[in-house]
Amino acid sequence: MRDLPRMNSKTTSPRTATPRTFARLKRIFVPLVVALPANAHASMFQGETLDKVADVMTWIVLIIAPVVAIGVFLLVHILPEKIAEKKQHPQTHAIQCLCLLSLFFGGLLWPLAWLWAYSKPVMYKLAYGTDKVPLHKDEEALAVEPANPKKDDAAELTQLRARIAELETKLAGSAVQSAKG
Repeated sequence: MRDLPRMNSKTTSPRTATPRTFARLKRIFVPLVVALPANAHASMFQGETLDKVADVMTWIVLIIAPVVAIGVFLLVHILPEKIAEKKQHPQTHAIQCLCLLSLFFGGLLWPLAWLWAYSKPVMYKLAYGTDKVPLHKDEEALAVEPANPKKDDAAELTQLRARIAELETKLAGSAVQSAKG
């Protein structure tokens, strides 16, 4: 007889593992097979109830789901516009235009509008002194038009002449001080 290597208590030989595994599987699967029903049914509904459920599901799939999907699509596409308005982004109208274009291009431009709404405009603060624009600033500027442009022009011209005279005296004073120094 051939000497087999000695196995410790934790290892089992391949000959004894197969019957044990088979016995375990048998204990698990036999009750499951017995518990299965003898005849299988395609639906838990029968007759008129099945027809009614099918009709309701048809309405949901063909009418309600597309309407909800279109509504969600529109709501998602105006999010960058709302974010830009909330953050008082100076380019809100351009972001609104991009959102509208994104609707026509199937949402391809939407990520750009989203990023643009969250970004700060480059060099805008340097040019305009602020990087935020109060809401509806453009409408207020259009609504307040001067009643008499000739009168306002004359008043502005007088103010500009006074400012020029002030700057000339200031410049002359600084030239005199630099000549003394």
